Amino acid sequence: MSQHEFENRLAVVTGASSGIGLSVVELLLARGARVLAMSRSAGALDGLKARYGDALRWQPGDVTRAADLAALAEVAGSLGPVDCLVPNAGIARLADGLDTAAFAAQWAVNGAGALDTLAALRDRLAPSASVVFIGTFLSRVTFPGLAAYIASKSALKAQVRTLAVEMAARGVRLNLVSPGPTATPIWSTLGLGDEDLAAVAGTVNQRLLGGRFLEPEAVAEVILFLLSPAARGLYGQDLVVDSGYTLR
Repeated sequence: MSQHEFENRLAVVTGASSGIGLSVVELLLARGARVLAMSRSAGALDGLKARYGDALRWQPGDVTRAADLAALAEVAGSLGPVDCLVPNAGIARLADGLDTAAFAAQWAVNGAGALDTLAALRDRLAPSASVVFIGTFLSRVTFPGLAAYIASKSALKAQVRTLAVEMAARGVRLNLVSPGPTATPIWSTLGLGDEDLAAVAGTVNQRLLGGRFLEPEAVAEVILFLLSPAARGLYGQDLVVDSGYTLR
């Protein structure tokens, strides 16, 4: 892709203050986009604001709150048509597979939060807009303790595939990127102690063809590809970026 592929295009990214969301924001800014970033705290976005100035606008908010999404849509409307949308906000928590409350809590962010973000911004999208949702490589395998997380992302994938058909008439493309093990803060929020977390990471690394967790930038590059005109023939696809984990 050209370094100016996104020149003057408006992108909206949620869950933007860390991990993959932050990397997406940084790459978009570096390639000329204007970015409206939403997160519960500014985090590392402060540093990007210092570098890119008015090209970056931060909107505080939580995707589970209708009022926050309405505020996001209002700000987006003042900036112009939205060319790129990445509903990235997500959580993962360990829970018993029969704990339906755990599913509801994770679906509220990973599924409903992502879909509600699109619903809030639907009328703000440019005719040729591209939307990239975040799935998970685990929708193709299993991982004990993460049934609720996997279910929330798998349900999102099912809805996105149908929505891709429904919204294509408007010229809007919907796709997913499903990251594999990636070095982001989400791992520290699972609920594992340091020793257990290190043991899990060691086991996971053995299945990765690259031998280690991906950096968020590697996933962000794939997201930007789907956002770009280069992916204009892709609708409802799920691109798995997992260093070969699901091949074994």
